[in-house]
Amino acid sequence: MTISDELEQQILRLYDVEHWRVGTIARQLHLHHATVRRVLAQAGKATAVAPLRTSRIDPYRPFIEQTLRSYPTLSAARLYVMVRERGYEGCASHFRHHVAGMRPRPAAEAFLRLRTLPAEQAQMDWAHMGHLQIGRARRPLMAFVMVLSYSRRIFLRYFLDARIDSFLRGHVEAFQAWGGCTRVVLYDNLKSAVLERVGEAIRFNPQLLDLARHLRFEPRPVAIARGNEKGRVERSIQFVRSAFFAARKFTDLDDLNAQARVWCEGQASDRPWPEERRISVREAFERERPRLLPLPEREYVLGTRRTVEVGKTPYVRFDLNDYTVPHTRVRRTLWVLADEARVRVFDGTEQVADHPRSWDSGVQVEDARHIQALLHYKAAARAHRACDRLVQAAPAAAQLLQRAAERGNNLGTITAALMRLLERFGAAALQVAIEEALQRNVPHPNAVRLALERAREEQGLPPPTALCLGDDVARRDAPVRAHALADYDQIHQPQGDADEPSQE
Repeated sequence: MTISDELEQQILRLYDVEHWRVGTIARQLHLHHATVRRVLAQAGKATAVAPLRTSRIDPYRPFIEQTLRSYPTLSAARLYVMVRERGYEGCASHFRHHVAGMRPRPAAEAFLRLRTLPAEQAQMDWAHMGHLQIGRARRPLMAFVMVLSYSRRIFLRYFLDARIDSFLRGHVEAFQAWGGCTRVVLYDNLKSAVLERVGEAIRFNPQLLDLARHLRFEPRPVAIARGNEKGRVERSIQFVRSAFFAARKFTDLDDLNAQARVWCEGQASDRPWPEERRISVREAFERERPRLLPLPEREYVLGTRRTVEVGKTPYVRFDLNDYTVPHTRVRRTLWVLADEARVRVFDGTEQVADHPRSWDSGVQVEDARHIQALLHYKAAARAHRACDRLVQAAPAAAQLLQRAAERGNNLGTITAALMRLLERFGAAALQVAIEEALQRNVPHPNAVRLALERAREEQGLPPPTALCLGDDVARRDAPVRAHALADYDQIHQPQGDADEPSQE
């Protein structure tokens, strides 16, 4: 700590003239006692150092130091038990305090400052930024951060997960924003990049390899526990947290990403370039941009791909929500291709549904055309079942319906009318009446009804009584309340007193 000449002079005066002790001077001048001793030592005034007080742990120091040299990571709790067995009587907290100072420390490691060529390398990492509540769903807010190692140009994009499809989309959008691709992208050992690692043997995520093959870059993970190798993206994440996200207000994810793009183009690009602070990151990026690898003309297909099973209802479940499909696809296996905005459902190579994506939970996203088609199918099925019943009872009805269809008549109305006649007159009479109507070339229920009525009159039968009194079952089945018979007796009661004899 550097102090002024006046403060040094005051320390010397208080020590020589006023005979203050070092601790008193340090407390009154708000200095550390080591600073006071340094000033006095530079002036040639030796200060007495108080001798260390003896401690209960002193006899056990050689044993503790030897044990820690053999087992550097041995916990203080285990050491305390071992020393207690050897006669130590001190408390555990006092013991832990002393062991912390006795534990061997690894030697400080020096690092070389890494320098990269323009367009040679980019570094990428995820950063967790809390959660967003969307309806009933609580989604994690993840920041995809990629930085160019040479120019320090930052790309920032927020997602509601850290899955592989978001991981790949971040790469594609970053390279599109920069207008090119670097030759190497550096990662730590996150699962989106490295599925398995044994020493130098690395098994990459096949979807990352597919993207790298398309864009012609090399994915390269850093060594295990060597985060310093990608320190530029780590510092960029700290910069994002403090300079952009802290106290940031936004309405939704789209608004946050729009603000992030403006920040990356503005404040983040206008900061001084660490390699040469006279120029900005923007100017360094303009030097680097022409050397980036050109992007291929064919775009990489992005989105989550997942196989789904359709049950007896025309819905597929994807990411906590249900989406409709045509009713003709029930009891089948389909596959979903989803991105942040859309959820598309395919049957093989045929797209059968396209919905806006919901990030809520437990929502049924429906296409009105799918529901309407199902309703029409159900109505047609009911009519088809009535037609089957009619033809089974009176086979001539099939020919009547065929001729009615040729004339453009409404088959549903004709079927319903013939079903009512079937209930009133029976199957045999209806068959005869339909044959008569067909002989007269009048395929209409009215002709069938007239034939039935004429046959009934010729046989001298009474009109059939319809068993169906109406369509309202609740009204037909309503209980009937019996009235008191005494009310009727009062109606027939003669005027006057009932006990008085009548006079002629």
